[in-house]
Amino acid sequence: MARAKEHINLVFIGHVDHGKSTTVGRLLYDTGNVDEQTMRKLKERAAQLGKSGFEFAFVMDTLKEEQERGVTIDLSHKRFDTSKYYFTIIDAPGHKDFIKNMITGASQADCAVLVVAANDGVNAQTIEHLKLSKIFGVGQLLISVNKMDMPGVDYKESRFKEVVDDVKRHAAQAGWKADTLRFIPAAALVGENITKKSTKMAWWTGECLLEAIDKFNAPQKPTHLPLRLPIQDVYNITGIGVVPVGRVETGIMKVGDKIIVVPGREGKGVKGEVKSIEMHHEQIPQAEPGDNVGFNVRGLQKKDIARGDVLGHETSVPTVATEFTAQVVIMNHPSVVTVGYTPVFHIHTAQVACQFTEIVKKINPATGQEITADKEILKNGDAAVVKLKPMRPIVIEKNTDIPQMSRFAIRDSGATVGAGMCMDLVKKTL
Repeated sequence: MARAKEHINLVFIGHVDHGKSTTVGRLLYDTGNVDEQTMRKLKERAAQLGKSGFEFAFVMDTLKEEQERGVTIDLSHKRFDTSKYYFTIIDAPGHKDFIKNMITGASQADCAVLVVAANDGVNAQTIEHLKLSKIFGVGQLLISVNKMDMPGVDYKESRFKEVVDDVKRHAAQAGWKADTLRFIPAAALVGENITKKSTKMAWWTGECLLEAIDKFNAPQKPTHLPLRLPIQDVYNITGIGVVPVGRVETGIMKVGDKIIVVPGREGKGVKGEVKSIEMHHEQIPQAEPGDNVGFNVRGLQKKDIARGDVLGHETSVPTVATEFTAQVVIMNHPSVVTVGYTPVFHIHTAQVACQFTEIVKKINPATGQEITADKEILKNGDAAVVKLKPMRPIVIEKNTDIPQMSRFAIRDSGATVGAGMCMDLVKKTL
């Protein structure tokens, strides 16, 4: 068996209507990942809906409601192979209501393509996505300056350069190293500079989008970190017994390993030995970061563990926290956040209500400077360092120790209020 291509999770982000979905659709179509017949149907459908030109966007926006509104609602995933990598493309919504999916999208992404329309330039959400992708650990960023074909832009190099300078300025404020960012000009709807060099921009000597995404570096799997496997579900399977299912975030789990699952039902952790590991219905000797696996553990009862618990080696027990300090960004709260507020935190597979017990300091998210005015209240757009108390013990790690286990989204009555990551914690003694 030939070695499988390296895998990259690639997220497309950017302001609503700047052409993310169209870029993805055009890329998939021009590389033969979507056939003529499907494309023809989508074109007819777009015309019927009075949305001619949306056919490429419809490739990813498969939900009927999205096609009617012309807006990306949920995250769509699609496999896409280049000569070098196999990508999972995540088309993340730019629309304000759907920022939650943008968060969950970015937290799964290794690399991102930020789409900025040449005619519209940097927008509020462009800036927000630059910050969020940085906070959530997206390692590499490519910027596609799209809609170069628009009247007034007319494929001009001068306009491309203006947008590049503007994006660089905002990216630097969001914490990106501006000189590591790569830029390409494109016009996705008409297919300029997507899979082959543009004929309309003779001044451009760099890559097209397809070549540019192949220049991303495949992420290093965090196999050197301690084993952390958040439990997603627990099944009882006849003839096998208890089979927990989850995705390895860090480290390696091997058959025969002595493991512990915490907090567990009693809050003291449950120990056992890995008897077998299965992925895609095949027995495997070990599981690595990114692998979704089911496994059987000697000594584990179904009642002992549940979704949100985390498995690790006995020699490096996952950290259970009774309180923690985090850097948070408030993005979508109807009024203000104050001490005492207790929303639900989504941390890996766990969902736990956590109370804001102290606002330590407020930060200007663009500059990182401390803000002293009105520091008792946080409103949309504010970033802060806060102390939090979970209503029951949870597994979370410091961002400096295991970043993959430090990030979370904050949700309240069906909406995502904000996001953040754990900087410090008070450890519960098991």
